Amino acid sequence: MAGKRLPDDSMTPRLLFLEGMRRGLPVILTAGPFGALFGALSIDAGMNVTETVLMSATIFAGASQLVGLNLFGQHIPAWIIVLSIFAVNFRHILYSASVGRHIRHWSWLRQAIGFFFLVDPSYAETERRVEQGEDIQFSWYMGLSFIVYVGWVGLTWLGAILGNFLEDSHIWGIDFMLPIYFMGLLMGFRRRSFWLPVVVVSAATSILASETIGSPWHVSIGAAAGILLAVLFSPSGKDKEPEDFESAEGQRKPQTGGG
Repeated sequence: MAGKRLPDDSMTPRLLFLEGMRRGLPVILTAGPFGALFGALSIDAGMNVTETVLMSATIFAGASQLVGLNLFGQHIPAWIIVLSIFAVNFRHILYSASVGRHIRHWSWLRQAIGFFFLVDPSYAETERRVEQGEDIQFSWYMGLSFIVYVGWVGLTWLGAILGNFLEDSHIWGIDFMLPIYFMGLLMGFRRRSFWLPVVVVSAATSILASETIGSPWHVSIGAAAGILLAVLFSPSGKDKEPEDFESAEGQRKPQTGGG
């Protein structure tokens, strides 16, 4: 390959999988320490290593895992815990609605697998790939998801083994790495029309809700405010002129057998 990326129509499923892994490597290097922090905090909260790793492997959602960790063992009704986690991860409904448009050609089983692995970085990378005029092949998506998933679970195990070594996240700056990572994801969409007003309104509403209503509801409330603004005032359909959109669609690469 001599350092050049092959076009999608000449890439085998194996090469697509490796390409997805390449896209996922920077993600896990940035967000992975957050998994290690969760592992350490869960041990401190009374969970054992097996329970900690199993939680990361089955839930696979850092924010939800931390919310659950804070609520477990406090004699709080189960429905409140479920509702709190839903409030934090409401954005995943929007992710699935957006990504679902790009994977309609997958079988229902592949779609179910894909949605399980649909987290913030896989959503951002998928949308970025679509904006580049490329299809979302199952092999590529699973390569991306594989390295993120294995890295997350593996670093959770490492954090659980190390235990109190990472307990004070302020010393290591790990608690600040995830906000930086999310800021990077957010900035990746800055060229979209109406991006800045949506970001400003969402952030302001989330801060206000955090001070008045409290966590974790400020996450969903901020997101809902941004969505409402986009629906009411965004210049919908003007991101591309019709002829440009058709031209971009015409440049899409045909599906390979591994897609």
